[in-house]
Amino acid sequence: MLKQDLALAISLAEAADAITLDRFQAQDLNVATKPDLTPVSDADLAVEKTLRGIIERERPDDDILGEEYGGTPATTGRQWVIDPIDGTKSFVRGVPIWATLIALCDGHTPVLGVVSAPALSRRWWATDGGGAFLNGSPLHVSKVSTLADASLGFSSLSGWADRGLREKFVDLTDAVWRIRGYGDFWSYCLVAEGAIDIATEPEVNLWDLAALDILVREAGGTFTSLDGEPGPYGGSAVATNGLLHADVLRALR
Repeated sequence: MLKQDLALAISLAEAADAITLDRFQAQDLNVATKPDLTPVSDADLAVEKTLRGIIERERPDDDILGEEYGGTPATTGRQWVIDPIDGTKSFVRGVPIWATLIALCDGHTPVLGVVSAPALSRRWWATDGGGAFLNGSPLHVSKVSTLADASLGFSSLSGWADRGLREKFVDLTDAVWRIRGYGDFWSYCLVAEGAIDIATEPEVNLWDLAALDILVREAGGTFTSLDGEPGPYGGSAVATNGLLHADVLRALR
C-alpha cells in the first residue's frame, strides 16, 4: 500500500508544482494577511484545495490536515498532512526557496514524505523503511561527530527569544563551525543530504515538519523536539545526523 501511497503523493506534488510555478512571480498574485499576521497567497489556497480534492477522491477514508483549511492532528489512523507552500514569505517576494510539503502519517507517525521545490528543480521523498531520495538519488546524513566541525541551518532568531533561549542558541552558533540561514524546509533537506549537520527551530507547526521528519530519519538522522520527543508533534524541531543530537539538545536546554 505504501508504494501506491508514494505514487499518489508524487502525483500530488506534480499537481502542486503546476500551480505554484504558474503563480510564482505573477504580477497579479493576490496576497492577504492571516490572523497570525503571516501571509497567504492565492497559490497557497489553490494548492491545498486541489490536493484535498485529489486525496478525498483517491483515499476517501483518510483524514487531512492542512495549513490553510485546517484539521486536527490525528493520534490514530491515516492522516495526510499538507503545507501547500512552505516559505510563503519567500514565494511572495520572488525568492525561489519554497516548497510543497506532503506527508502521510499513520498512528501518529509519518510513514511517507514528499518535499517538492520546483523553483529549485528539486524533489525529495522518503517512505518508512524505503530510504530517502533527492531526484531519485539516495541520501544519507553526514558523519560529522563534533560540534566544532558541524554546520547548522536555521530560520530566524526571533522565536528563540520568545522561548527564552536566544542566548543558548547564540552560544550554539558560536560552538559550531559554520551557520547559515537556509530557512524553512531547506535546512532539514540539507541535513538529510549530508550537506549540513544540524537544523533547528523553536516554534513550528506539524505541517511544517511531518514530511521532513521521515526524510531525515530515512536518511539515517534523528528528528525530535527541543524536549527530545521523537517526531514532528512537539511544536519545535531539532534534526541532526544523529551523532550530534545529544550535544545539540544539551546546548539548548
